[in-house]
Formats: sequence, structure tokens, C-alpha cells
Amino acid sequence: MQRFHDRQDAGRRLAAALTSYAGSDALVLALPRGGVPVAAEIAASLGAELDLLLVRKIGFPSEPEFAMGAVADAPVPILVRNEAAIRAAHVSQAAFDEVAAREIAELGRRRRLYVGERAHAPIAGRTVILVDDGIATGATVRAALTALRRMKPARLVLAVPVGAPDMIAELRREVDDMVCLMTPSPFGAIGCFYDDFSQVGDETVVAALAWFGPPASRGGPQS
Repeated sequence: MQRFHDRQDAGRRLAAALTSYAGSDALVLALPRGGVPVAAEIAASLGAELDLLLVRKIGFPSEPEFAMGAVADAPVPILVRNEAAIRAAHVSQAAFDEVAAREIAELGRRRRLYVGERAHAPIAGRTVILVDDGIATGATVRAALTALRRMKPARLVLAVPVGAPDMIAELRREVDDMVCLMTPSPFGAIGCFYDDFSQVGDETVVAALAWFGPPASRGGPQS
């Protein structure tokens, strides 16, 4: 079975499959925390800008592990509602808003932790490459894609090293381009396809972003 050594190895292999986007003013957006080391390798290879897309699940009040929506970080946070689930569970607007407010506050806390006062990278009219370290259930990625579409990118690309075949097939219909290097079946857990799938710490996210600023000031990782 093909495996990746670590997330950096996965990022380098993905970058080799994304060379057509080099020099295109593409924006590489990482889903933290696991997607950051993967995305940093891609951004460095393509000479692209790197930023984060922070997404939080909005769980049902009585069952927080099950999502009734999601919220994505943006200058004005973007809410994605699962209307069918909300109606079936008889969740009121007030109850939804209460949980959403908590998650929006958490998004703000994480953005301050990771990037401080750095402005959001512009998305409208650009090629955006969304990156994670793998896709299992697809819930977070689907919320991220929904949010990104509302920000009106010119082209939306999803790039992941490995994903569950059924999820990759579904998500392929939601993007303009997709690069997924492996879709093994049976799938199992994402970590099964890495030799080193150690947890990515906050400090790794902060350090990776420190290499990448606006295009005019970005140096990128040095070899």
C-alpha cells in the first residue's frame, strides 16, 4: 500500500501535481491544523500566498458532536445551515444563533492565536487551492467549500493527499478542479496512510504562516 512519510512529503507530492497553477497568483488555503504543513509545501513550490481557512462545526444543542451547520472565518463570518436537520430536530433560530455565536467567538480566538492582526487574504476573482491532510467524512471540507463559493473565487481547487473514495467522488462535483493522490478502498483512518501522523501543534501553524505574507513581502521557506 502506498504511503506518505509525513505531511511535508504529502505536500511535495501534491505540489508536483499542481504545477499548472505556478505563477497564477493562486492562493493556497490550509485547513488547520493538519492541513498546514501540507499546504506550506504547496505554497512554497508554487510561489503562492498561504493563508488559513478556519471552519467550526455548529453542533446541535443536545448533541454537540452532530452538526446542524458550520461557520467559516471571514471578515463577516459565513454561516452554513443544514436546514433539513434543523427542521427535523425542531431547533429554534435562537438556539441555533446561540451555538453559532460561541463558535464564531472560537474562530476569532484561533485567528488571533495563529495570525494576530494579519488581514484575510483576498479571495474574490482568484484561483483558490483548498488543502487538508486527508478527507474521511468530508463534513469540514464541504462547509469550507460552501463558504468559499460565497466569496466568489474565479476557480476553486481542492487538493488532498488521500481521501475516502465516496467522499472524493461527491466533492469532485463541488469544485472546478480536484487533486487527490490516493483513494484507497477500504479506506480506514487518514493516519493509516502516513508513517508519521503526529499531531500538529499551534506553534507549527504560527511558524508556517510566518514564512508567508502578502505576495509583495513573501519570501517563503528557504532551502
